[in-house]
Amino acid sequence: MTPNLSTADLIDDHGDTLRSCSTQFRRFGGRTTFFGRIRTVKCHEDNGLVKQVLNTPGEGAVLVVDGGGSLRSALLGDMIGESAVANGWAGVVIFGAVRDTRALGELDLGVKALGSNPRKSVKDGAGRLDVPVTFGDVTFVPGEWLYSDEDGVVVSAEEIGL
Repeated sequence: MTPNLSTADLIDDHGDTLRSCSTQFRRFGGRTTFFGRIRTVKCHEDNGLVKQVLNTPGEGAVLVVDGGGSLRSALLGDMIGESAVANGWAGVVIFGAVRDTRALGELDLGVKALGSNPRKSVKDGAGRLDVPVTFGDVTFVPGEWLYSDEDGVVVSAEEIGL
């Protein structure tokens, strides 16, 4: 948990150096506020790369998943979420759907997504890893920093001391 994190205060203090995501996400994880260095996955209705990445050491990073806005199948569920916690990830932001929402809410992990769907995705591993992805008027660049709380998601090219 990061009690001193306020995206509104960050915007007030840092203005146009921050990019504010206009996508209106729902919160599903047990962590209300989270931040970390960005990693990315671009995929469509296939969570193979999401699972692969979250099974590696996260070192406090945030995985940003561009699922193309599809709500037809979930890109994250409880088992992959548990792997993310065990591997030290701070959070996951998904431009797509999740499942197992009750269980995700109990995890010490920030999870934001567009919505939920109980349907599993395919697991072929199709997609791209650590490439810039864009949604909500923001381009998420691997290595930059994401900050998230109840008010939204902001991105900075540099780490901001909290």
